[in-house]
Amino acid sequence: QVQLMESGGGLVQPGGSLRLSCAASGFTFTNYAMGWFRQAPGKEREFVASISRSGDYAFHADSVKGRFTISRANTENTAYLQMNNLNPQDTTIYYCAAARRVYGSRTESDYDYWGQGTQVTVSS
Repeated sequence: QVQLMESGGGLVQPGGSLRLSCAASGFTFTNYAMGWFRQAPGKEREFVASISRSGDYAFHADSVKGRFTISRANTENTAYLQMNNLNPQDTTIYYCAAARRVYGSRTESDYDYWGQGTQVTVSS
């Protein structure tokens, strides 16, 4: 059974940091590029970052570039999103996704599997 399980969300003050994890199971992790998206209530899902199967190529949305970093540990079947210098506009639900392709993508429809999401709240 395919599963993507996000963790690491929570409440953090502005300027703080969080590290999200996405544990994958039920498929061959190294055959899939990974991505992170986020979606606020009533809004469309937004691309955050993606990383290639090997982990050598990563791409970040302009809105998070320089603050967020995507990575992966293929030996642990886990993808990560390190989020620094968080601000209230980053408050939303974050989803990880897996795409059976070499390189990541900013396009939702390119992804085959999705996690259930983890809530991130940035507030003082």
